[in-house]
Amino acid sequence: MTLVVDASVAAKWAIEEDASHRAIALRDSEENFIAPSLIVAEIGNALWKRAIRQEMSAYDAVRALQSVVRAFAQLVPPSELTARAIEIAVELRHPIYDCFYLALAERERCALITADAKLIAAAKAVRGVEVRRL
Repeated sequence: MTLVVDASVAAKWAIEEDASHRAIALRDSEENFIAPSLIVAEIGNALWKRAIRQEMSAYDAVRALQSVVRAFAQLVPPSELTARAIEIAVELRHPIYDCFYLALAERERCALITADAKLIAAAKAVRGVEVRRL
């Protein structure tokens, strides 16, 4: 099965946080993971913050980001999702970053896995998109 994974879940693959054990179990499952390629920048930013606070080295941040990227079967260019993502964002009055994930899940007819409670609440208004909490 293919699943869309958002940054709130994929970050837990690289950074020890609440529910990291569940995220890692998901990553190690037989599922295929896809995401908008903007996830690389989102996870990279989280790792950068850790590195500048000296919670990890720059080297470890690079390796962690590379590991996260390898976990995805496909990273979809945001340009393929832009029109639908902005429609969803306006409709839901929700940041477009999250709406790229919703647009991808809608397009691919697969579930979105997230740890973001606000996204879960907003996504209830998008017909035909299944959103699962990590």
